[in-house]
Amino acid sequence: MTLMSQSRMAPDPLASLRDAPTDRPFVVAQLGQSLDGRIATPTGASRYINGACALDHLHRLRAHVDAVLVGVGTVVADDPALTVRRVEGRNPARVFIDPNGRLPPDAKCVTSDCADRFVIRALPGPSNPGLTEILVGVADGIIPPSAIVAALFERGMRRILVEGGARTISSFIAAGCIDRLHVLVAPMIIGSGVPGLVLPPIDGLEDALRPAVDVHLFPDGDVLFDCHMREENRAAR
Repeated sequence: MTLMSQSRMAPDPLASLRDAPTDRPFVVAQLGQSLDGRIATPTGASRYINGACALDHLHRLRAHVDAVLVGVGTVVADDPALTVRRVEGRNPARVFIDPNGRLPPDAKCVTSDCADRFVIRALPGPSNPGLTEILVGVADGIIPPSAIVAALFERGMRRILVEGGARTISSFIAAGCIDRLHVLVAPMIIGSGVPGLVLPPIDGLEDALRPAVDVHLFPDGDVLFDCHMREENRAAR
C-alpha cells in the first residue's frame, strides 16, 4: 500500500480551520523540520529548512486564525514578524507566552501595531503601552496550556495557531490542547541538532500517539502531514 493510499485525500488542509466549531477553541500547531526530525542545527541555524511552499502554507495558516501564539524564546531567537505577507489575508492577533518578563520591547512582533498584541504572564510584568497583559495562574510550576487557550477564547480568539517554538508546541501536545498538528517535512537530513518535538517518555509503543493523517506533497518537495490529534489512526494498531 502506498503512502498516499494510506492517507485520506484532503484537497484543502485549511478546511478544518474554516469549518472549526464556534462553541469551543480550535487549536492548530505548525512545525517545520527535516526528514530526521530536526528544526535547527546544533548552532541554531534554521533558515530555511523548509521551502517556499511551506512558508506560503504558514502564512495561509496565519490568515485563517484569530491569534498566533509563540513562546518568548522564539521571539528572542528569531525576531519573527508573525504577519501575513506571502498571501492575501488579515494579520491575526499576536500572543506571547512570557512568564518571566523576557519579552524584548523592540521586537518586530511587539512594536508593529498592525494587529492586537497580548502577553501571557503568571504575575504582572514590565509594562508596554502596545501590549495587553493576560494573567494566568500557574499549576505545577508552569502556565497550563489549557488555561492559556481558555483565556484567549474568553477574549474572542477562537481559532489559535501555536507557531513556536518546539518546546511550546510540545507542551501543548502533551497537555492535549492541539486539535490539528501540521508537520512540514523538508527533504533534508541534518543529522544532529534541535529536535522538533520532545514529549514525556513512554514505556511501550502502545502508548505512542497515532493520529489520523492527511498527506499533501508540495511542488517543491516538502511534505505536509496534517495530523488529526483528536482522531486515532486505528489501522496503525
